Amino acid sequence: MKPLRLLIPAVILFAPVFADKKEEVKFSTEPVQSYPSKQTNENVTIAVKAYDTEDLAHTAFGKLHPYQYGILPVLVIVQNDTNETLALDRINIRYSDFNGQQIDATPAADVPFTVEGPRRPSAGGDGNPIPPELRKKHKNPLGGPEIQTRAFAAKMLPAHDSASGFFYFQAHYRPGDSIYINRIRRAGSGTELFYFDIPFKE
Repeated sequence: MKPLRLLIPAVILFAPVFADKKEEVKFSTEPVQSYPSKQTNENVTIAVKAYDTEDLAHTAFGKLHPYQYGILPVLVIVQNDTNETLALDRINIRYSDFNGQQIDATPAADVPFTVEGPRRPSAGGDGNPIPPELRKKHKNPLGGPEIQTRAFAAKMLPAHDSASGFFYFQAHYRPGDSIYINRIRRAGSGTELFYFDIPFKE
């Protein structure tokens, strides 16, 4: 019976660890037609949604709130209702703000570097009596894996299928701003679809 007594505390000890893993943020999108900000061209519908509030950010990025640090995540959903595959590997997307400024998307891998981190001590010392190895390290607020795992990554989109993900902009959001998208091609012929210019309606 002694081995059994030792096992029970161990199970209790590790139970919270397994519970924490279940609390990971699960993100899913709604059908493209349910979004107010959308446009349909040539049987292809694209919807966009700005994730500018903390509540919205929580549903996709957990504790991360990118917009608080100057990064606006924009969810893009592409619904292909044609009978052919679309090539999205050259998709071009820009943010048009209220001043008419065109802002290119920031690659997901570059997003953490838009936040200024703590300065490194110079070779000659920085006057801080605490050794560098004992100083508190500041975590990058945009360094979480969610930024990249939630990014739009589809390269090909089969007929009657959809793809979604986030693009990131160093932009200040206002309703009435818009998203411009082009360079979506028909995989078979290589011809481009007409461009999309989608204003935010919320």
